Amino acid sequence: MSILSRFADILSANINSLLDKAEDPSKMINQYLIDARKDLAEVKEETASVMADEVKAKRVLDANRAEIEKYTALAKKALEAGNEGDARTFIAKKQSLENAGAGLEVAYATAHENALKMRQLHDKLVSDISQLEAKKSSIEAKVSIAKTQEKLNKFTNTGDKFNETMAAFERMEDKADKMLDVANAKSELDAQPIDDAKALEEKYKAGETASVEDELAELKKAMGLEG
Repeated sequence: MSILSRFADILSANINSLLDKAEDPSKMINQYLIDARKDLAEVKEETASVMADEVKAKRVLDANRAEIEKYTALAKKALEAGNEGDARTFIAKKQSLENAGAGLEVAYATAHENALKMRQLHDKLVSDISQLEAKKSSIEAKVSIAKTQEKLNKFTNTGDKFNETMAAFERMEDKADKMLDVANAKSELDAQPIDDAKALEEKYKAGETASVEDELAELKKAMGLEG
């Protein structure tokens, strides 16, 4: 049956291995669920059809067996009535039904096996979908947290780079301060040297003037020039 070949991979599907291969498990699960639900609708319809074929094959086989039993019973009654010719006719009919029954047995066995496979496939798919739906929210939450963590890692790296930049600016500021200090020092060195004697001259100038006046007054007194 083509349907069995088409969906054979569903029976051997390993959800965990599929998730391991997915770059984004949440997207993979969503897509798998969409595909699986479509497959399930088709599998369910086909499974019902195959199961119906099994029921029909069993019904035909049971009818054949019932006919065989009927003609066997009629052959016995004919013999009991002493009618061997009738018994022979019933036995011939029974043998014909038995020959047909052999083919019906094979048909039923095949239909039964197909029905088992389709039911197994259907139940496996239902189980997979149920598992995925149960895991979906948890996986989506984990993926969301992982993506947030990746963003935080990027921001952390950016912060580290910003700190490095700030440290570089601080080093440049220190260098600029040193350059300014050196320039100021040079400016002081380039100025006229301080003459200590000259600086003290004004301090004692007033005292020296007073001494001259005193000396002049004494000189005039000695010369009798005072009025």
